[in-house]
Amino acid sequence: MPKNKNIKSILLIGSGPIIIGQACEFDYSGTQALRSLREDGIETILINSNPATIMTDPSMADHVYLLPLNTKSIIKVLKEHPQIDAVLPTMGGQTALNLAIEAEDKGIWEDFGVKLIGVDIDAINITEDREQFRDLMTKIGVPMAPQATATSFLKGKEIAQEFGFPLCIRSSFTLGGAGAAIVYDEANFDELLSRGLEISPIHEVMIDKALLGWKEYELELLRDKNDNVVIICTIENMDPMGIHTGDSITVAPAMTLSDTTFQRMRDMAIHMMRSIGDFAGGCNVQFAVSPDENEDIIAIEINPRVSRSSALASKATGYPIAKVAAKLAIGYTLDELSNQITGSTSALFEPTLDYVVVKIPRWNFDKFEGSDRTLGLQMKAVGEVMAIGRSFQEALHKATQSLEIKRNGLGADGKGYKDYEQIIEKLTYASWDRVFVIYDAIQMGIPLSRIHEITKIDMWFLKQYEELYKLEKEISTYTIDTIDRELLLEAKQKGYGDRQIAHMLKCLESEVYNKRDELKINRVYKLVDTCAAEFKAQTPYYYSTFENELETANGDIYSANESVVSDKKKIIVLGSGPNRIGQGIEFDYCCVHGVLASSECGYETIMINCNPETVSTDFDIADKLYFEPVFWEHIYDIIRHEKPEGVIVQLGGQTALKLAEKLDRYGIKILGTTYQSLDLAEDRGSFSKLLKDNNIPYPEFDVATSADEALAVADRLDFPILVRPSYVLGGQGMKIVINKKELEEHVVDLLRGMPDNKLLLDHYLDGAIEAEADAICDGENVYIIGIMEHIEPCGIHSGDSNATLPPFNLGDLVLEQIKDHTKKIALALNTVGLINIQFAVKDDTVYIIEANPRASRTVPFIAKAYGEPYVNYATKVMLGEKKVTDFEFNPKLEGYAIKQPVFSFNKFPNVNKKLGPEMKSTGESILFIDSLKDDEFYNLYTRRKMYLSK
Repeated sequence: MPKNKNIKSILLIGSGPIIIGQACEFDYSGTQALRSLREDGIETILINSNPATIMTDPSMADHVYLLPLNTKSIIKVLKEHPQIDAVLPTMGGQTALNLAIEAEDKGIWEDFGVKLIGVDIDAINITEDREQFRDLMTKIGVPMAPQATATSFLKGKEIAQEFGFPLCIRSSFTLGGAGAAIVYDEANFDELLSRGLEISPIHEVMIDKALLGWKEYELELLRDKNDNVVIICTIENMDPMGIHTGDSITVAPAMTLSDTTFQRMRDMAIHMMRSIGDFAGGCNVQFAVSPDENEDIIAIEINPRVSRSSALASKATGYPIAKVAAKLAIGYTLDELSNQITGSTSALFEPTLDYVVVKIPRWNFDKFEGSDRTLGLQMKAVGEVMAIGRSFQEALHKATQSLEIKRNGLGADGKGYKDYEQIIEKLTYASWDRVFVIYDAIQMGIPLSRIHEITKIDMWFLKQYEELYKLEKEISTYTIDTIDRELLLEAKQKGYGDRQIAHMLKCLESEVYNKRDELKINRVYKLVDTCAAEFKAQTPYYYSTFENELETANGDIYSANESVVSDKKKIIVLGSGPNRIGQGIEFDYCCVHGVLASSECGYETIMINCNPETVSTDFDIADKLYFEPVFWEHIYDIIRHEKPEGVIVQLGGQTALKLAEKLDRYGIKILGTTYQSLDLAEDRGSFSKLLKDNNIPYPEFDVATSADEALAVADRLDFPILVRPSYVLGGQGMKIVINKKELEEHVVDLLRGMPDNKLLLDHYLDGAIEAEADAICDGENVYIIGIMEHIEPCGIHSGDSNATLPPFNLGDLVLEQIKDHTKKIALALNTVGLINIQFAVKDDTVYIIEANPRASRTVPFIAKAYGEPYVNYATKVMLGEKKVTDFEFNPKLEGYAIKQPVFSFNKFPNVNKKLGPEMKSTGESILFIDSLKDDEFYNLYTRRKMYLSK
């Protein structure tokens, strides 16, 4: 049965701005779906309000509508495209599903003759309405925890009395576990029940007996219209029940599940999927398993859509779930589709893994002052990393190295906790850094039985940790000269980084690197092939590991390296690692365009990144994908293996930029702006000298490296003073202080967290207007791609401001200064590629706040607003293939575009929500207005002077 011939035009609903609980994994799935549908000649119409994503790039769909996700916008699109046959809402997370239900309730799909595909409304309602879901599970014989629904406060109190504590409260129809909580006793119950009822759009909560300590599993399924079902991936949560899966460390394949229980779970998942509705597409099912010999299975929930876990499962297995789900939605069956990794097996062939995958979430609690950092049922992570290794230990180490939180892996870096009480507390109240604390506890001598009793983490995982610690103890008895090959190889096979081994051997990292080079302990690269090497893979998707060398019959010694190096000219693009506040999906957009532009220039493209949610880590974006930590040791080995012409660092945000110094020191060519220029822009003192030499105004400033120096500087500068550290992202640590007491407190606090940092103290220009410009420079010519004016006053981080393109309130004199300063700075910094400059305008004088000679958060926004592929142009300039003067720029924008920040404060009810120089927004949307008389602009403008967080 081939595809449905009646479907020629499909509307796809995106997921809107990034928030905690719904991040760029839906950009990835939406992009895959669009590409999949277009392969079949189907016209695609996309609605999404997020300008930072690849999904909303004009090249991705036939028609892209950057509109607010509401039924008014849906009606507008359907009127403009009466040819739309069907709507696919399963690729845009909960936002898209909720919008599809609302449109159904209002009769919109029926009015326009549009069919829902990939899911049916009944399936959504059954799975979201916890009462209905429970009734169905009881009917089909799938066990669930004792639970009941409450639609009123009084009913909730009655249920609690009946069940007894601890209890779980879960709000219906919410995202990322919003409104969910575990209640241990009566004291907090009233408040948490009220909050859960309030957050649910239908004011309903499900109260169930908490299965604390049970193990948690997820299965990713696909089903076609002929009722064929495949299980793509089984994911085990290392953290037991009680922590949202988005905040859990997860492992694939499942490590501690017996085969008989897995078969029961598998049958149960298939039974559940078939019973919720008659639809073709993807599904995510979650189960709890009792931690005893019985291994009782209880169903938690089922999501009839692609999810955060399906992005992870796609990257973990190499099986493109969203791509296949989109094909199933238009009528294909699994046996008709081929597995794109092997090219020779069918999509009905279930993936098998001969490696282990570990995902660790990335949090940003430092941005939410006063937030509760304990993990629970409500998701708090802003991103995640994934690592692939030959063993759980290797993958766990690689994942911790990918997090970018100044850790080199588990232990062996002198940064662990040493206080017994603190360790016990962090284990008892699941802390975000519990993955490290377990190691610290073992190091302190706390028995595994005690750690298990507190955390309920399966003993198998704890024993893996213990083995690592024993290995560290053994290595620490050697020196770099006395350690033997076998022991060093074992440490590398278990994922220890050279820096960690150097810490154990009390020597330099470079000495460890040289020693293993000398002993031929080198990384080899393996293919992610979906079928445990049973069939040959066609797709160049690699991870690294260490192997014992083998001796062949004729005496040759080798270790199998599956990454074959071609003789083509190559370019490496460094990715941006895990999403976090200050560095989000916009850099993934830039990396993807950098890869595609390099490919157009005839280079073989190589992508290095460790974020499973992104389009850049899709297996067919670059010619070669290395799913590896963006961590020096891993990058250097890939560079030595591939020998590229150069490396692009300016598209991967601060993550890639931080590696520029090492690349430069090791003589590796940085394409585009050099390390010296990047460093000059980051070093506040040197940069201000450059401004002075070019007669460009900047706020009075000075540099301090201690509290004493800062207080002396304050005597020369007037308060208020803006304090900011060097080499940080998203305004981290920036604060406006208004007296010496505040100044001293903040400087002491900053230097405790960032020792040896150079702090810049600026006189803060109170009441100034803030503006910013992005430009492309080839070293001789500068083209300004966009000038934006912020609606909020200077002092609120640019990522948290409403930025208007073009400016609405700057006179010609000011605009001329902005243009002049931008060109002068771009040339003075010898910029080759992109540059972003931020300005403060006071009394018609334009002052420079900072310059970043790299891709910025606003580049995708400007590209979408003007309909121009600026990153493509900038990459060709970096490669030296084109000059700025070779492009015909033709920006098109009627009226204004506003970049609107979106916050996730609802995840942290008691947090300080005031805005200031440190960025707090998690995502953004784009708003187009015809004129400044628009109501939405007026509302934003009247709020601009709200209190600035000092």
